[in-house]
Amino acid sequence: MSRLATTFASLRGEDRAALVAFVTAGDPSPAATPAILDALVAAGADVIELGMPFTDPMADGPAIQQADIRALAAGTRTADILEIVRGFRARHPAVPLVLMGYANPMVARGPAWFAKAVAEAGVDGVICVDVPPEEDSALGPALRAAGVDMVRLATPTTDDRRLPAVLEGASGFLYYVSVAGVTGLQQAAAGSIEEAVARLKAGTDLPVAVGFGVRTPEQAAAIARIADGVVVGSAIVEALARAGGHPQAAATLVAHLAAAIRGARKDLAA
Repeated sequence: MSRLATTFASLRGEDRAALVAFVTAGDPSPAATPAILDALVAAGADVIELGMPFTDPMADGPAIQQADIRALAAGTRTADILEIVRGFRARHPAVPLVLMGYANPMVARGPAWFAKAVAEAGVDGVICVDVPPEEDSALGPALRAAGVDMVRLATPTTDDRRLPAVLEGASGFLYYVSVAGVTGLQQAAAGSIEEAVARLKAGTDLPVAVGFGVRTPEQAAAIARIADGVVVGSAIVEALARAGGHPQAAATLVAHLAAAIRGARKDLAA
């Protein structure tokens, strides 16, 4: 089993959702990122989502856009990201790490090169925001051949006709984008998320993680009661920015999120 499959299966046995914590690689600098990732794990993150900085992050709101700008200004390159992943994998052999980004940096040297490089570094999955299922051939086959999960995105506009195309070739988990918009600016109503997760689960055995707009422990707990994972990004990125990149800022928020998620279903049972 892959690290992602193993982690979600283990958490299912504990009857709790995963906390998927996002930060941007290289923000505030490549040298600072390893300590931030270690802080996320120590504070209770179950899965790391590491953003690849890009000049035109179309799915991301202001917080992550600014993180990308800072990372690029610090000179962050794909080689730096791979080195960060290699170090992380040596320190945390069992914690899944997923790269999130956009097609241009991923296919610049060819999909086979990228897939081989990330697999050798220790990446478990890739989320490529701007490669839709209909263009899977641009990246998907190379990743699958290298043993790297292709994590697909479903949205509120993914209807029953299109869902099979989204699921075809997907692995690791299914990322449900709970709002029709960019990261960090709004949150969907709990009722609509519950309905969407139930519909997605009827169509796949993959774990379903919900993200976009999750900012507080209370919001995370509400989603953790119905989904297999909760993705938090912008709130963590903002906390780091306010603290000048100090890892403790991320750790404090993640610890509160992790505690809320761990207690979410226990509260429901009580």
